[in-house]
Amino acid sequence: MSPLENPLLFRRAPRSLARRPLAEYARRLQHAVAGGRAFLCLITDDRELRRLNRQFLRRDEPTDVLSFPEPGPDGFLGEMAISAGRAREQARALGHSLDEEIRILMLHGLLHLLGMNHAADRGCMARAERRWRRKLGLPPGLIERARV
Repeated sequence: MSPLENPLLFRRAPRSLARRPLAEYARRLQHAVAGGRAFLCLITDDRELRRLNRQFLRRDEPTDVLSFPEPGPDGFLGEMAISAGRAREQARALGHSLDEEIRILMLHGLLHLLGMNHAADRGCMARAERRWRRKLGLPPGLIERARV
């Protein structure tokens, strides 16, 4: 199965996650946001995100989403990893579902794979995230929350 057909991997993710709807959402992102270009998304636990954060960014702490752009000649954008544990905590704190939080994190990670960087792009990524979040019917995104 190609990444375009199955963009999600689950490792140590809660069994309660609605895997099929999340895979359908990831395919929707591939077609609508990424213009048909493929990416892979790992949904895992805090321990794995902490390990990846330490290994690649030298930050010894868990985080909610990490993106690893790997643009290739075949259009593959790269990979991202999402912590289901961190997503669950954030969803509870913000009053929406775990599923919605994972969708928000996946959109955010994909925008990074597309080359956007909210730390240095004068609001371009924030505007794109807000526009896509509205089109996809999602609650406030990561960048928007950080400004409140």
